[in-house]
Amino acid sequence: MLAGDGNMAESIFWEEILSITLLSLRVSGTAVLIGALIGIPVGTVLGFRQFKGKRILMRFVDIMLKSLINTFMGLPPVVVGLLVYLLLTASGPLGSLGLLYTPTAMIITQLIMVVPIIIGVTMSAVGSVEKAVRERALSLGATERQAALLILREARMGVLTSIIVAFGAAISEVGGIMITGGNIRWWTRTLTTAIVVETELGDFPMALTLGAILLSIAFLVNLALTIVQLKGARR
Repeated sequence: MLAGDGNMAESIFWEEILSITLLSLRVSGTAVLIGALIGIPVGTVLGFRQFKGKRILMRFVDIMLKSLINTFMGLPPVVVGLLVYLLLTASGPLGSLGLLYTPTAMIITQLIMVVPIIIGVTMSAVGSVEKAVRERALSLGATERQAALLILREARMGVLTSIIVAFGAAISEVGGIMITGGNIRWWTRTLTTAIVVETELGDFPMALTLGAILLSIAFLVNLALTIVQLKGARR
């Protein structure tokens, strides 16, 4: 009987760890995917803008816009979580959707965090591509769109870096998703929030296991994307 209880406890232990890990991957992966679909085009457009001559007013607007993006790249996660909480709470403008304390609310929180990162890094990567690349492409008969695609291809390493940085920020985030997700067991508990809870409860084996998984995921994702970058560099 005691042996059976031990096996059941161990089974629940690993089942919960699997549930927490899969939720973390789903939340962070979805946020980064949506963030890439939004951030890469916006960052590319902003990066291209420096190739075009502008009047003083437009130049000022451009500088202010890019400064704003750089500021949002450093948004405190707890502030983002608080803002999303106020939007989704029952008395908030989006309270009727019933999204608070759900994985969707956590995805929204992380999405707000990763979009500025992807935009900023992509913008910097595209802007660093030499102007001569565009001029040479146009001189060879390429259209503006073809030249833009060529520049984006040249900046692909920076674009991949934006995804790496964004995923790293998302998977390691704790404060914002704890506020909007509620850290509910078997529902909105992720690797980072679970580590906090288990440490507070003194369950260090659980906390250490989750920490090792979190580090392993971060390492494997970065390793995979780094390999892609190296292959792209050889080409």
